Amino acid sequence: MAPSESPVVETRNLEKVYRMGDLEVRALRGVSLTIAGGDFVAVMGASGSGKSTFMNLIGCLDRPTRGSYRMAGRDVGKLSRDQLARVRGEQIGFVFQGFNLLSRTSALDNVELPLLYRRGGAPGDARRRAQEALERVGLGARLDHHPSALSGGQQQRVAIARAMVTEPTLLLADEPTGNLDSRTSIEVMALFQALNAQGITILIVTHNMGQAGRVSQDCLYMLMGELIEHGKTHDIFLNPKRKETEMYIEGRYG
Repeated sequence: MAPSESPVVETRNLEKVYRMGDLEVRALRGVSLTIAGGDFVAVMGASGSGKSTFMNLIGCLDRPTRGSYRMAGRDVGKLSRDQLARVRGEQIGFVFQGFNLLSRTSALDNVELPLLYRRGGAPGDARRRAQEALERVGLGARLDHHPSALSGGQQQRVAIARAMVTEPTLLLADEPTGNLDSRTSIEVMALFQALNAQGITILIVTHNMGQAGRVSQDCLYMLMGELIEHGKTHDIFLNPKRKETEMYIEGRYG
């Protein structure tokens, strides 16, 4: 997959305000950034920093209160609800901490599911592509296994295959190793690295500083809804510009 000519993600002064009666909560405050095709970006920050809100907006699961978001050159803010659903189904892959697999269906059926919601395609094509996706993540011998018969790491590989089967423009992963042991976490992150090496743009939320430092090219640090630092992971880890970032990396904040 060749990197997109336009930035995959481009936000300008992105804000999200939640209203609860007379109370306003500014969950995101003027976030502006650009993510190029083929980048691997880690999103860091303590609970309540705005990471989840940011990911929901980037994943077209919610709309910003103010500001703009362009995905691969397309102004997301001008899309209808149906168009947003199509973007989510065809251009964005989601990987979650809890796997979110259907327990009563096989690995192959789980991966095939996103393709069944799309129109067109030759008979049997969805099945073939689902099998290829599972083979791609090393589960070609587990096609007929249900989630209960798979380890946590294998279940997350199924989830990654499901996210990739539609050949998305962007892969979003929210704490994808949060329920895995250390060894399995390393294996799953290595899989993300391999996918990124093939040109897939990845945005991952993680509390694991070691993982962020090993696998991402760029990282961003959020605090109270603001993007306070964004740059090359190596540079930020060795020489953070903000004291808050330094404290977070050292485990003294959040």
